[in-house]
Amino acid sequence: MIRSIPKAVLNLLIINVILYIASRSIGDLSQLLGLRYPQNPEFGYWQVITHLFMHGNFMHLLFNMLILWMFGSTMEREWGTNKFLFFYFSSGLGAAAIQLLYYYLQINHLSTLLTDLSPFEIQQGLENKEFPRALVDAHLMTVSKAVEAFHVTMVGASGALYGVLAAFAFTFPNARLMLLFPPIPIKAKYLVPGLIVIDMVGAFSSYGIGSVAHFAHLGGALTGVLIMLYWRKLNK
Repeated sequence: MIRSIPKAVLNLLIINVILYIASRSIGDLSQLLGLRYPQNPEFGYWQVITHLFMHGNFMHLLFNMLILWMFGSTMEREWGTNKFLFFYFSSGLGAAAIQLLYYYLQINHLSTLLTDLSPFEIQQGLENKEFPRALVDAHLMTVSKAVEAFHVTMVGASGALYGVLAAFAFTFPNARLMLLFPPIPIKAKYLVPGLIVIDMVGAFSSYGIGSVAHFAHLGGALTGVLIMLYWRKLNK
């Protein structure tokens, strides 16, 4: 079975699993390799890539690796290794960029409200999670969201995989995929847009699921769609 998995997907699977095991055995590597907001003191430039190999828990890893195996293998066979890797990491970078933009807008919104504080004081408040009580009471939700955005650690290959899903739907629109709940077949050209709509609802409403980075999913899908449109235009 392993021999049937194309090279890039197999190596990605191995790296993800090794880093997950290492993170559970020698220490939480997500503190070093997960993606932080650029103004956070723990931000590192390498994190824009390494966060794609980190996962929060076993189910997070399992689900993403299944998607990578099922759809990534098909796309690597369709494109070849180099083209697939370019697409995969480009989608991951696009996902990170959109999620970081979302965090920036939250933090910038706080800065426009706290005009009595200097940029340095706001930075210190974000780092220490401490602001004057009166300002917190007046802008509780905005402060909470900005502090969360400043300190959150983004992990997972989901953004890159949403790009892969978009590419699969572009390439094989009429492929029938079996849902788990309910167990019915549905064409890729309907399933993938449906997943994107669900993420849009989660991103722009109060129906988001916990710590799911909905904007990263949307960013990965958008990047994948734009690349596919560009390649189609060039007849690649």
